[in-house]
Amino acid sequence: MLFTIITVTFNAAQWLERTLKSVLYQQCLNYNYLIIDGASTDQTINIAQQYQPAFNGRMHIVSEPDKGLYDAMNKAIQKAEGQYLWFINAGDEIYSNNTLTLLEQAATTKPDIIYGQAVTSNEKGESVGQYHKTPPEQLTRQSLLNGLVVCHQAFLIKRSIATPYNLNYHIAADYDWVIQAVEKAGHQVYVQQPLCRFLVNGLSQRNPIKAWKERFTIMKRHFGLCATLIAHLKIAFNYLIRKAQPLKRK
Repeated sequence: MLFTIITVTFNAAQWLERTLKSVLYQQCLNYNYLIIDGASTDQTINIAQQYQPAFNGRMHIVSEPDKGLYDAMNKAIQKAEGQYLWFINAGDEIYSNNTLTLLEQAATTKPDIIYGQAVTSNEKGESVGQYHKTPPEQLTRQSLLNGLVVCHQAFLIKRSIATPYNLNYHIAADYDWVIQAVEKAGHQVYVQQPLCRFLVNGLSQRNPIKAWKERFTIMKRHFGLCATLIAHLKIAFNYLIRKAQPLKRK
């Protein structure tokens, strides 16, 4: 099995169906699909079970209490069978029906990491623009001083080098996880097109101050206080420059 696609859910009935369809309609079938649910009390599991037969044995559902999003992701890593892990959470979508085929082609050189671009979507499933940061053609530890420059849902890692998410972080553990992955990785492949539609409704959007504090702590841990402060000054400067630019007339 080449890919394990993972969707973590908790009371996600409102969002799950669009995610399920985006996986089901993939032309490439070289994957298995894990639904890791935190004992939802809405219709989440019923919806997943309705779609399960259409996956012809490739979908596996686990529903039990957990300690939150990243604990569920750690369970998924332990249960995964594919060579590559891909987290596509409830409300997110694989970008197009041939995306997994493109990723299968990218995997022929056996990279440690495959990553690409992302498009954001709103609660109606409508595309609303590009992910706020464009990933570099070579993802390095240094490039992550600019924050999470690659969307987590557009980032695949070889299971053999994946580390558990740090449960001390409740919002930004994905940033810490990506840094560790890049530090361990050798060969990478950058797919220069969108891999996913990312629902702009996550924990970091709902808790921006807490998310910023966690990212600062993670950055300081990996890069040191001085480099972290300089990076934040650059971010603030660039933000002020963008705000000062006059709006272009259409």
